[in-house]
Amino acid sequence: QVQLVESGGGLVQPGGSLRLSCAASGIIFSINNMAWYRQAPGKQREFVARVNAGGGTDYADSVKGRFTISRDNALKTVTLQMNSLKPEDTAVYYCAANPRRTSQNQRDYDYWGQGTQVTVSS
Repeated sequence: QVQLVESGGGLVQPGGSLRLSCAASGIIFSINNMAWYRQAPGKQREFVARVNAGGGTDYADSVKGRFTISRDNALKTVTLQMNSLKPEDTAVYYCAANPRRTSQNQRDYDYWGQGTQVTVSS
């Protein structure tokens, strides 16, 4: 059974930092492309960042220079370090995995976590 479990969300003030983690089980983690998406209230889910099986990364323009995605194949985890957070970063953040292709398209991702809430507010 595949499981992706996110953690690390919470309430933070503007300008602050949070570190999200996603622990995977039930998949061959090292061959999977991993990504983070987010969904704000009343909006569609959107791409945030991805790291492919080879370690290459890609980011949404809105988070470039502020967020960093990384993976640890030994621990089967992917993390999202979020710095200089803004109120518009408030959303539920989802971890996703797919073994087939490097993509920003959420339709290409087979496995999803339940999400973790990030709220940026003073």
